[in-house]
Amino acid sequence: MKKIHCGFGGGLGGGQWSVDCAPQYCYHHFMNSSQTTIRFQQELRRLSRWFLPGMGVKRWMLMILAGITLLGVSLAVFLDDFYRSELTSPALLEIFSIASLQFLPRIVRVLIFAGLGIGLVITGIGGLNRSLLKPFIGPGKSIVDELANYRRRDRGPRIVTIGGGHGLATLLRGLKTYTRNLTAVVTVADDGGSSGRLRESFGILPPGDIRNCLAALSNDEQMLTQLFQYRFSSTTDELEGHSFGNLFITALADLTGSFESAIAESGKVLSVSGRVLPSTLHDVKLVADMQLPNVPIQVRVQGESRIPKMAGQVRRLWLEPNDAPAFPPVIKAILNADMVVVGPGSLYTSLLPNLLVKDLLGAIHASRAVKVYVCNIATQSGETDMYSCYDHVHALEEHLGDSVFDVLLCNNNYEASSVMIPSGCMQMKRLWLIPAVMLQISQIRITPGVMIPSSWQKP
Repeated sequence: MKKIHCGFGGGLGGGQWSVDCAPQYCYHHFMNSSQTTIRFQQELRRLSRWFLPGMGVKRWMLMILAGITLLGVSLAVFLDDFYRSELTSPALLEIFSIASLQFLPRIVRVLIFAGLGIGLVITGIGGLNRSLLKPFIGPGKSIVDELANYRRRDRGPRIVTIGGGHGLATLLRGLKTYTRNLTAVVTVADDGGSSGRLRESFGILPPGDIRNCLAALSNDEQMLTQLFQYRFSSTTDELEGHSFGNLFITALADLTGSFESAIAESGKVLSVSGRVLPSTLHDVKLVADMQLPNVPIQVRVQGESRIPKMAGQVRRLWLEPNDAPAFPPVIKAILNADMVVVGPGSLYTSLLPNLLVKDLLGAIHASRAVKVYVCNIATQSGETDMYSCYDHVHALEEHLGDSVFDVLLCNNNYEASSVMIPSGCMQMKRLWLIPAVMLQISQIRITPGVMIPSSWQKP
């Protein structure tokens, strides 16, 4: 077979390749070169991210460079003095001249030594950071990505969420990807299940909803969070139905001497992004007057767990005692918030028990934050049967008064759902649109999904 030269030089046979092999070699050589270039460009982009605004590293890198520069100046002064006064041997002078690249122009020497110095500093700082942060960075994640994400969330808006149950936990899982400045305000009127039994046995506030929120805000919802949510099966009568997290918070409350300290310590264990606070530290009971179906009388039901089980419609809801003060950190968080989000969650047993705390409701009225009500996408059996979106809002206004919320977020997708969905949104007089990502407080725009009654519109 006739041989030709591929044009790349080297290789087997002193650069001689067959006609059949030459195109394949050229293709692979080109692809390898392209991949190397792409990797180099990606590395440069990754390194440039360290210098983006808000990363918090430029000032310290400049300080390190300033310190190294001063050390270099002091070493240069010492070597200059040594060179002029002590160095007399011709052999040593020759070595010193070669080591300092005296045979090159001065500007070239400056660029070479500066480039080597900067490269060594960056490599050293990067290696030191990797060594120190390796235990805290997950596999497959880079330090710069984690730092950029942390800084972005650390500068996020201050958001207070109010509610309870699984609705609030679901909301927190979404919000924590945008901001670390989260405060979840949770109802303490729960008296059913594991929380109710612990409340009755140990005299503590119900930990169940607080446990769910702590798990949702955890930065690492893996084994530790699963353990926190673990619920004992029917092994023994004493532990049946209890969750490990409820028992853990109960034990911490006994060790620390206060329920709020137990919540704070539990948050440290789970490494949560934000805070979880009870709406009040008082032992409150939820009481409702309910209209029975087909009977012109009302009955009074006491206990959060009993209200959904009673066949009827809630006419009036209140707390006993009705003058329980709000937890002071909750008031402070609401007054400093950029946004207050109420819901989603059970209307009568998760949302209103928080808002019926008078100090808390007063703080919401006084706050300059954007107040958002997130309406449930489905009705709840025993509480809001056949309720429309309008009925949810009407129930809130009956108990809280008008002009509490600025924005109502409700579902407008009624297809692909077999459950009863609030369908009274057309009773709202105007349709306003707000962005799906509504966490950028300064950039709120109008997009589909939010209904605002005309009575809520500010002049």
